[in-house]
Amino acid sequence: MISTKLAALVLAGFAAGPACRATPPEPRPSPFPTSVQTPGDATRAAGPDERPVILFLGTSLTAGLGLDPSEAYPSLVQQKLDAAGLRYRVVNAGVSGETSAGALRRIDWLLRQPMAVLVLETGANDGLRGQDPEATRANIQAILDAARRRDPAPRLVIAAMEALPNYGEVYRRRFRAIYPELAKANGATLVPSLLDGVAGDAALNQPDGIRPTAEGHARVAENVWKALRPVL
Repeated sequence: MISTKLAALVLAGFAAGPACRATPPEPRPSPFPTSVQTPGDATRAAGPDERPVILFLGTSLTAGLGLDPSEAYPSLVQQKLDAAGLRYRVVNAGVSGETSAGALRRIDWLLRQPMAVLVLETGANDGLRGQDPEATRANIQAILDAARRRDPAPRLVIAAMEALPNYGEVYRRRFRAIYPELAKANGATLVPSLLDGVAGDAALNQPDGIRPTAEGHARVAENVWKALRPVL
């Protein structure tokens, strides 16, 4: 479990990224902003990529702020899929500094194209700002509801977030409870500790001591893969 001091640093890092627009401009040809590139993409250039999509919706951690996109954990998950012979296409929809409300504003736009799996990493910036946990819970539930209304509905994976310690232990417990409870209520798979083995290790974090390095993202990819692989 991440220590109180470390949780504060990690959450601060999630919110510290440059401001981005939560709602993409329209019209655009595709709601998927960043398709992870793989070695076979050149071969598929002559025709549409019909592989089912795994969408990663998240904050700066998912976006891979400070790294080349190819080093962020969603891209590394794509490599694991390819190596396992699983024909899925990973799309990275991470936006630095985004709250759960921002993710909710984007979800209908992202759902314009079908996806096989939605991996949701949001809420850390809500905790940083001391937002009422019930508001965060409602936003995440609304995202899950929107996904479940699709036909066919994507399989759901939720990454748990932590709240800042300075809002008190009662707040932290309420915030922490959001993720396992929503995962259970919605039949979603939970990633219980996205930064397991990474948080607090200076060798696996960028100079700010907060965001994972490329090697750190490799560890994060392993954590996500453990939860994601049985879903596929």
